[in-house]
Amino acid sequence: MPGFEMFGESEKKQVQDVLDSGVLMRYGFDGMRNHHWKALELEKALSKRMESKYTQLVSSGTAALTVALASAGIGAGDEVIMPTFTFVASFESILAIGAVPILVDVDDTLTLNPVAVENAITSKTKVVMPVHMCGSMADLKALKEICTKHDLLLLEDACQAIGGSYDGKPLGSYGDLGCFSFDYVKTITCGEGGAIITNSEKYKTNADHYSDHGHDHLGNNRGAETHPFLGYNFRISELNAAVGCAQIERLDDFLAIQKRNYSKMRTSLEPLSNVSFRRVPTGGVENYSFLSFFLPSTELAKEAHTALGEVGIDACFYWFDNNWHYYKKWEHLTHKKSLGKLPQEVIDQLPDYSKSDFSKSDAWIGRTISCLIKLSWTEEEVANRAAKMKDVLEKFI
Repeated sequence: MPGFEMFGESEKKQVQDVLDSGVLMRYGFDGMRNHHWKALELEKALSKRMESKYTQLVSSGTAALTVALASAGIGAGDEVIMPTFTFVASFESILAIGAVPILVDVDDTLTLNPVAVENAITSKTKVVMPVHMCGSMADLKALKEICTKHDLLLLEDACQAIGGSYDGKPLGSYGDLGCFSFDYVKTITCGEGGAIITNSEKYKTNADHYSDHGHDHLGNNRGAETHPFLGYNFRISELNAAVGCAQIERLDDFLAIQKRNYSKMRTSLEPLSNVSFRRVPTGGVENYSFLSFFLPSTELAKEAHTALGEVGIDACFYWFDNNWHYYKKWEHLTHKKSLGKLPQEVIDQLPDYSKSDFSKSDAWIGRTISCLIKLSWTEEEVANRAAKMKDVLEKFI
């Protein structure tokens, strides 16, 4: 899914604009920057593409989640429901503001199970955070109904799913807040970067201030700006934003390539009786960054994954044994390993995940293999890859 496969002249030009001005910081230095405001330009482009009123760029996808939560007033002791299958950034962002990550099962969408979400709600629950892993989405309609019923925020972690949609709306724009990552291995990249989208002026203003030490950004004298509340430094640089300005213009081209390669590979595997595919909720459109499928059992999936590697099929992931993306290997969370003292609310409220029953998640993730869809493959490479995958997988019945 990485846009870095397609760096070209447009990215070079955007970066050169910044280097020529000499202003690498997104704020201030108005007279020096020769009218180049790359972060503002990218925010405007993202708002248009994501059909949202407001966008706030930050330094990473993790920062986007952290700032989004803070902008909505989430803090110490508040509970945020998140899936067992995601990247560690999901719970890191929650812990960063003193809130408590509440893990719940995923279903055949490989994302939040709405029934498990409703069962996990307590008086301290404030946010439901679906994570649109591997390019596809949760049952957003069901989750939105739950959030409305219980007066909760719906925060979409769309860091791996930019360009997908649900019910005709770009992923990230369906909830109250949506977050994206633009790190080096995302569909479009800034090298490092992230974004928050929202239709709430309050959340946008809070995110704008919070991500820059609490600066109110009023007037044109940075030193004279006031600080209405505490903030931190989650700013993106103009250099990173410049790369993003070029990449966002190429997003639809990248998505078309991903869809083409994905479709050819899926068509090859569909006749196999032992292979089934993750469920995409009705009304949903993937961004086609991964082809995720199930085998009949955990044992067969593990063996098949090994066999794919042995014949040279790279970029296939068996998440069940992955150190970073599945709860089974998050011992640092389970055992509350931290350099400093954790907030008392986290110590008191964090469930003992060493004793949690996530067998329903295991039943899906244990049988899942996800294959990355690269942009740089030739048609011949896609065809050869699809044929090899079919030959390997048809043996595991």
